[in-house]
Amino acid sequence: MTSRARAELFLLSTTVVWGSTFVVVKAGADLISPSLFIALRFGIGALLFALLLAGQYRSIGRRTVRRGVLLGAMLGTGIILQNYGIYLTTASKSAFITGLMVIFTPVAQLVLERRAPRPGNVVGIVVVTAGLYLLTMPEGSALNAGDLLVLISAAVFGVYIVYLDMFSRDEKVLHLSFIQVTVTSFTAAMTIPFESVRFIPAPGLIASLLYMGICATVLTTYIQTRYQKDTTPTRAVIIFTIEPVIAAVLAYFALGEVLGAVGIAGAAVIIVGILISEFGDQLIPWSGEREGI
Repeated sequence: MTSRARAELFLLSTTVVWGSTFVVVKAGADLISPSLFIALRFGIGALLFALLLAGQYRSIGRRTVRRGVLLGAMLGTGIILQNYGIYLTTASKSAFITGLMVIFTPVAQLVLERRAPRPGNVVGIVVVTAGLYLLTMPEGSALNAGDLLVLISAAVFGVYIVYLDMFSRDEKVLHLSFIQVTVTSFTAAMTIPFESVRFIPAPGLIASLLYMGICATVLTTYIQTRYQKDTTPTRAVIIFTIEPVIAAVLAYFALGEVLGAVGIAGAAVIIVGILISEFGDQLIPWSGEREGI
């Protein structure tokens, strides 16, 4: 197995975890306010990373700190904008708009790294975007403030993925993960005063926070930081678009939410788009000397 194939399998595993968070967050939505939930989730992650790094803090260089702060600020800003945007728009529109990071990512890489997309990746992006539309079927209402917030968050996530690719190549994974998760927690904490704080310490909420902090933060952040550099940002983000498919399947079994025939077709189209992006290099000739996006 090539290093790229291994990396993409690990990234797929993180996408499965992210897909499961839909059910977890939905179950605890009435028990805790959004920014507090994000701050505690990443706070738990930061604490666990701190324990793993015991005795190594002095070895974290200034460059790593600067890069981690930038990554954490982008990740925190994206998550906060997305959460507040969801409250002002429909779930279907927010899901589709968030998925548009599959378009923002190659644009960001073209600007920041001067790397053009391969034909197979471009075709995969188009197919995946069509699948996202079918899966979520956004309502045709006019663009509102919530849509704009989610759109900005998708753009931020796209830039974040590219910068993570650039920074993780010559940084220690634990060091960079610890800094960015810590900054994400502080970024979310700064917005708590602007919301109606709610916290009901039920057993289900505690379990949700632990799952989100350990699996959906520590585990996924480490894997993404470690393995994304072995593939390309655009291939990675195309893999990430399978998240709503996984979320829809889990929501069906756990919450009884019905996907419908069109949604199932959209999920199938997304998978086809991922396969095109994965194997398009062999199917579509490319004259570039170096690997593109």
